[in-house]
Amino acid sequence: MQADETPELKNQTAIKEFILLGFSHLQNMKIILLLVFFLIYIMTMAGNVLIVVLVVTDRHLHTPMYFFLGNLSCLESLYTSAILPRMLASFLTGDRTISVNGCFVQHYIFAYLAAVECYLLSAMSYDRYLAICKPLHYASLMDGKLCLQMAAGSWVTGFLASTTTIILMSRLVFCGPNEIDHFFCDTFPVMKLSCSNTWYIYVLCSVFTFPPSILTFTSYTFIIIAIMKIPSATGKQKAFSTCSSHLLVVTIFYGTLMAVYVIPNTDRLNALHKVFSICYTILTPMINPIIYSLRNKEVKEAVRRHISFLVVQKEKKRLKIC
Repeated sequence: MQADETPELKNQTAIKEFILLGFSHLQNMKIILLLVFFLIYIMTMAGNVLIVVLVVTDRHLHTPMYFFLGNLSCLESLYTSAILPRMLASFLTGDRTISVNGCFVQHYIFAYLAAVECYLLSAMSYDRYLAICKPLHYASLMDGKLCLQMAAGSWVTGFLASTTTIILMSRLVFCGPNEIDHFFCDTFPVMKLSCSNTWYIYVLCSVFTFPPSILTFTSYTFIIIAIMKIPSATGKQKAFSTCSSHLLVVTIFYGTLMAVYVIPNTDRLNALHKVFSICYTILTPMINPIIYSLRNKEVKEAVRRHISFLVVQKEKKRLKIC
């Protein structure tokens, strides 16, 4: 006869699903939250898809900066789709359960895209560094080959980071409650339910995320120093305008991300964690296209050209029918 299963193994096999508590304490606002997040999802998808279409079809935007921006917008469309549809379905049906496998799949997609975004933002900051600090050599240094290598490297490195992390997380033993006090399967809330040793996962996450963040902050340190050395106010303004949109995106992303992972993960601060998580997982992908379109002359001109083209094509079609 086989020996009895250990308590840990019994508990591990007993947990087949998690419960995402999300915004369960706001049940009286369920319809409002559903409408708000649905509107955010539509705006996010429309804005990012528009950026991708403009970058692909408009030859004036076939530059390294917009090549990386197109990658970022494509990423954020997927990023939002990994979280919001599941949340909207929960609001509609009231079902907050998610299978353990489903939770790990959502976490894998989220972690993959978040890691890629860190590396893409560092690539974009390096591009701005070359444009401002080494303008005479920019065209020869930031060529099409390097752009492809940096973009491909971002996607591949993100894949390796998330795959390694999810393999380690899949071996965790869950021997306590199965309620995740979050609106999606984020790394720390999931690990909080485990009774296994998880310190090595924290170390691994740091190993993969610190290098791109350090590169980003280092690039902008040199950029700011270079801008401060420009003698004329007009020159400073012109130089700053070339990186202001990206700097704003970086500040919002890393500001809210660091707030989530620096603030102590306690029951008292769970609500604050959710607010900052909403900022970098839901609001940031929505406002990034707005930032780049409202603060960027080239994007606004590309939009005007496409609108003019569509108007002309519609008029030609109308005349042809007549």
